[in-house]
Amino acid sequence: MSPAGCPHVSGFKVDNWKQNLRVIYQCFVWSGSAETRKRKAKSCICHMCGAHLNRLHSCLYCVFFACFAKKHIHEHAKSKRHNLAIDLLYGGIYCFMCQDYIYDKEMEQIAKEEQRKAWKMQGIGEKYSTWEPTKRELELLRHNPKRRRITSNCTIGLRGLINLGNTCFMNCIVQALTHTPLLRDFFLSDRHKCEMQSNSCLVCEMSQLFQEFYSGHRSPHIPFRLLHLVWTHARHLAGYEQQDAHEFLIAALDVLHRHCKDDNGKKANNPNHCNCIIDQIFTGGLQSDVTCQVCQGVSTTIDPFWDISLDLPGSSTPFWPLSPGGDGSALNGESHATGATTLTDCLRRFTRPEHLGSSAKIKCSGCHSYQESTKQLTMKKLPIVACFHLKRFEHSAKLRRKITTYVSFPLELDMTPFMASRRNVDLILLFAVVNHQGTLESGHYTTFIRQHKDQWFKCDDAIITKASIKDVLDSEGYLLFYHKQFLEYE
Repeated sequence: MSPAGCPHVSGFKVDNWKQNLRVIYQCFVWSGSAETRKRKAKSCICHMCGAHLNRLHSCLYCVFFACFAKKHIHEHAKSKRHNLAIDLLYGGIYCFMCQDYIYDKEMEQIAKEEQRKAWKMQGIGEKYSTWEPTKRELELLRHNPKRRRITSNCTIGLRGLINLGNTCFMNCIVQALTHTPLLRDFFLSDRHKCEMQSNSCLVCEMSQLFQEFYSGHRSPHIPFRLLHLVWTHARHLAGYEQQDAHEFLIAALDVLHRHCKDDNGKKANNPNHCNCIIDQIFTGGLQSDVTCQVCQGVSTTIDPFWDISLDLPGSSTPFWPLSPGGDGSALNGESHATGATTLTDCLRRFTRPEHLGSSAKIKCSGCHSYQESTKQLTMKKLPIVACFHLKRFEHSAKLRRKITTYVSFPLELDMTPFMASRRNVDLILLFAVVNHQGTLESGHYTTFIRQHKDQWFKCDDAIITKASIKDVLDSEGYLLFYHKQFLEYE
């Protein structure tokens, strides 16, 4: 879409377009009254497949609802030449000619007005309001000599890191963290207020690191202080031996989590009750359901997690191949070459029911005795940033090796099939991939990061080079970082 806005909106803005748009928002998007919510529940189904989910969109030119995920609304737009549709969950306007969601000031104003009306009808206050600069603030922004214009070719944020001696494991994780959108916004807005007495706060160092990355300087940065603080707070990583990037990620998040303070000013010691920026972005909830095979009683526990570790074919852990071409793989657009394994396959295996067997009986609260049971893991809460760890390094008493099985992973992943409840479509987008080249004894880490939409770069310590999407998707993959496409306020 051009900076001037979508040129195809003018075709919709005829006759009573404002009133028509208001009716759509009132009845099928925000639905403030109980009556309109009932109407939406009954009416809003795909006119092609009859589904309620799959990101329903409504054509703005005619009364037609269809799936966005399965591209039914795309087929309608192509056949009828109706170029605009509205997302019935979030209210965004999509242009099929621009192939993107668009912004139009008049349409946005109508959407806001109708949303406020719906909130008022439901007794909900406007908890989060959009910041709009005043005339004075706009004037200051215009005359700011340090003001930078961000374009599609902008390289601000791209900066190499000097390898200080087998520290590629640290450099690759730093690149992934500094390109995590919400983490970047947090640190660049100077939100961290440090109360530590000594100069050993890792959060302060990360804040300084973000300033260095987004300063516009192009020379490689030397992260010597970061390395020193990591050695200080995570002593098992101290020294110049080769370390595991996944282990460093978890250690770094743990230290950052401990050094952060929540909104109430209390130390973030309890991972289950924390409002620090690390937990807000990276912490999800893993639901474990244990079902008694006798009375079918279910015992549920929910544990926090920062990453999901996935078994791979070729490991000593039994891996049952899942049939290609299922709903998840087709939807997620993963290549299913002969014998190839996909990320969706790994997630299906991770969330499939597992029979615990007679050697692992659990006392059933319903039967009041030890019974055989099945256990199933699902996602209770999907974190804003989901990190998938492909378990390529196998360590056992008899075996130490690297598993090089190729795993196909998509740019866009639908996590809905793996959620404990499937109320909304949970789409996540790939923004960073950490790779390991070499063997278990000797290797090197690099990172692919997404700078802008469809613009990828390879970070190899101090060297930053442009990469294609094919380069990213063809890579082996060790740590995969995905970001939620839509953020929801709780």
